[in-house]
Amino acid sequence: MSSSLLTFTLKDFRAQLRRLVLTGSAVAVGVAFLVLSVGGAGALVQSYEQSAAADVGDAAVQVVPDGTEGSLPAGAAAAAARVPKVTSVAERLAGHANVIGPSGRPLDDRALVTSIAPDPALRWQRLDAGRWPEGPGEVVLDRESAERAGAEPGRTVRVTKADGGTADVRLTGILDTSASQTLGSQPAIGVPHAQVRTYATEVRATHLDLSVAPGADALTTARAVKKSLGGGVSAYTHAGAVDNALRGAGTMYAIVLTAALSFVLIAMAVARMVVTNTFSVVLAQRARQLALLRCVGTDRDQLLRIIRRQGLMLGALASAAGLAAGAAACALGTAVINGFAGLGPIEVSLLPGPWTFGLAGAFGVLLTLWAVRRPARAAAAVRPVAALAASGSAKLPEPGSRAVRETVSVLMLVSGGGFLALGAFGGSALSLLAVTLGAILTFFAVLRYAQHLLPPLVGLLGLALRRPFGTVGRLSVQQLRANARRTAAASSAMLVGVTVAVSAVTAIGAAEGGLDSMLADRMPAVFALDTDAARVPADAIAALRTEPGLTVTPVRTATLTVDGRKTVVAAADPAGLNPDAEGVGAARALKDGEAIALTRRPALTASGTRLTTVSGAGALPASLHPEATVYVTGATLDRLAPGAAAVSTVLLNPAGDTGHDAARAAVDRALASHPEIRIADTGSDADLIRSLLDRMMLVVTVLLGFSIAIAALGVAATLMLTVEERTREFGMLRAIGLAGEQLRRMLTLESVLLALTGAVAGTLLGLVYGTLAARSVLTGHVSPLEALASSGGTALTILGILAVTVLTGVAASVLPARRVRRMVVVDALHTA
Repeated sequence: MSSSLLTFTLKDFRAQLRRLVLTGSAVAVGVAFLVLSVGGAGALVQSYEQSAAADVGDAAVQVVPDGTEGSLPAGAAAAAARVPKVTSVAERLAGHANVIGPSGRPLDDRALVTSIAPDPALRWQRLDAGRWPEGPGEVVLDRESAERAGAEPGRTVRVTKADGGTADVRLTGILDTSASQTLGSQPAIGVPHAQVRTYATEVRATHLDLSVAPGADALTTARAVKKSLGGGVSAYTHAGAVDNALRGAGTMYAIVLTAALSFVLIAMAVARMVVTNTFSVVLAQRARQLALLRCVGTDRDQLLRIIRRQGLMLGALASAAGLAAGAAACALGTAVINGFAGLGPIEVSLLPGPWTFGLAGAFGVLLTLWAVRRPARAAAAVRPVAALAASGSAKLPEPGSRAVRETVSVLMLVSGGGFLALGAFGGSALSLLAVTLGAILTFFAVLRYAQHLLPPLVGLLGLALRRPFGTVGRLSVQQLRANARRTAAASSAMLVGVTVAVSAVTAIGAAEGGLDSMLADRMPAVFALDTDAARVPADAIAALRTEPGLTVTPVRTATLTVDGRKTVVAAADPAGLNPDAEGVGAARALKDGEAIALTRRPALTASGTRLTTVSGAGALPASLHPEATVYVTGATLDRLAPGAAAVSTVLLNPAGDTGHDAARAAVDRALASHPEIRIADTGSDADLIRSLLDRMMLVVTVLLGFSIAIAALGVAATLMLTVEERTREFGMLRAIGLAGEQLRRMLTLESVLLALTGAVAGTLLGLVYGTLAARSVLTGHVSPLEALASSGGTALTILGILAVTVLTGVAASVLPARRVRRMVVVDALHTA
């Protein structure tokens, strides 16, 4: 019996394969997406590893200080040079300076000064154009800084000096920072080793690069260098230095892979819904055939095995196709990235390892088996007599107790609503987590009631089709509303993808729209002066005070002993600060003898004086000065550190109706004679964050596009199956005068309505979830609706998603409509 059962299963699967092609395509897309996501995460980590290895250089032995911010001891280079077998030593020095732009002001970002080794073999930097600097007055810059400074190799550029002045130097070349983690994240100035301290402040020795004699053992030499230098440093061979630089790669890979797989799981969930819906329709259409099998002796367990084996075969074929498509996409992506991405010497491969292909294939098969399980149980539960009595397709019962399903759905809806309200209006530190949990619970409840919610939405959307499409439009709407469960199942797949996409786009858009308000509320000033010196020059402060469009607030700091620890204590006049910024109100009400601090203790002791702490404003000191942890009034600071407090920075706000750009021009004008002073601008910070959010929105939209594509395959599969089921209906419509073109148009409208119903419902849910998520983040800063209104790109993105769903609906109808047009009326009318 088992052999004949297997033979029947194979023959029946071949007979049904045409019906299941689109369903298998949905699984194949999900598997290909899984392979591509893992490969993409691996490629990102590969680029990280190669850039970290590039910063190591080619030295046979490398010495680094223990700790991430340490510095090698003085004389380390000379001591290493005396070690036997060491032939050359290059000390890496790093410091900070500024590149002066054409306006005479330094670029906003402080530049990293890096030493160029005298020995070419020990230079770890890469040159993109020009030549290396060879003597005093010569430098190299990264390409972006050179362009912003308006300089090119052979021309003069101005940089700041360590003594506070400036110098005109010759730009000899352009650094290639595309493969460097150290130089790629900030402006870079390369100068000869002997000239570093001429230009740079805060100079420290970060590495020693050593060459060894031919034939010498690098490991033995590294141990000898370590012994010579003593504690506080580590010496590595080249391979060991690379391994040391890659210690964070594993963690990075886990984070990136987790983020990528979250989108894959969404896509695979949509694929599961497509498979479940398709098998439900197919098995309902084959109810009479399955009943006949039961009548000739096939028991329920055997029937379940037939259906599950067919699901297994479909999963295996679809997964194999998905693996092939994923491999092809990875190969194509690898060629495109390495050829056109401008990664310099870095070469990556999107092709993952064989284990990934094996696990992805197994996941596709198991997902299909899981999706088939429910319709298989429902089909096996239909009694043979009921199935034989049914005309056309039977209605498969839902397995399990209806009362339990309803109870669980109501509990999810109520508890999810509670979490949404708690997260959006509770104001706790876990607000976003509460909104996320509430969105998940309520969304599953909505899916459970989709067959009651989506058909009325179809009717509502169909009202717009009646006048332009007449009878065809009415027939499309009637057909979809008459098959509520099937309509809901097909639209639900689109509902999932669009809901997640719109939620993410809305939340990101609201955060972007409210960015300026958030920064304004958190920062006490729009501009802050940043200098490498211990204090801001008095004449610079005086020049700023002469500008009527500025409110000038000097911040004085002193390092004192607070509760036994060296602590930076800050004081400033709060009258000139942003009154909406956190802690400014508390600062204005602060009395002498009181302090604002990060500590939760009721009091602290500073330089032998007891100060009462004020709670609820602990973030203020750090917002005034990055190293400050305690804020006091000016009188208190004078008493704690008489004559020792210095103006370490100056906070600036536009005065009156002065706009941001006018205020920035006033600051640049006042500081024209102080190019060593940089300006931190919250507007620039907002632009940087906004660009990151724009990229995030683009990435999220593209990744979730796979889910929408899979849902479109589900719509197409549903239409193809209904075409077979409605063959006689189509024949009747043709017989009474409906043209083939009208039938094609009717199927196209049905497809668009299926896709658009899920998209509109998903958009509404996504707007609610995204707005509540934004509210949990923006609480106290700006209304999420106001933030969305100021973010025009969000509305365009959502409209783009809706437009894409309409196009996918049209595309999904192509094959079914073509099949309907080819029907012969007489044959269609003879169909049972």
